[in-house]
Amino acid sequence: MIHVILATHGKLAEGLLDSARMVYGELAQTSFVSLREEGGIEAFKKEFAREIELRSEHADGILVLCDMQSGTPWNVACCHAFSPDAPTPVAALCGVNFPMLLMSMDYLKENDVFHVAEILVRQTAETIFFATPPLAQSDEEF
Repeated sequence: MIHVILATHGKLAEGLLDSARMVYGELAQTSFVSLREEGGIEAFKKEFAREIELRSEHADGILVLCDMQSGTPWNVACCHAFSPDAPTPVAALCGVNFPMLLMSMDYLKENDVFHVAEILVRQTAETIFFATPPLAQSDEEF
């Protein structure tokens, strides 16, 4: 079983989870940690470490979905992912978006978090499009 932690700046993680609940209802095995101005980096590090420890008790792996590479949430997630003392395997992905979060729900019963991370990278890449005008006129309306 895999647990998903959203780790982002500001209220992004909360917003993604609220939106995902509109689609799936309550999201099992999913939580978030947000970097806020009030608490700063040290508070984020402590909250993230507590969340990893808490969620590791009942998980084969932790999948951390971060908003951007090289930001504090990413850096902290990578410290846990690369730590030989991690209580359970941790895989970190950056560039979280709504499709990635929704797709992650399909893999919660898996036990290889690194394999799930690889799948999500491939699947999420397929959800990114650049809108271009059609080559021919269509009679259909959106």
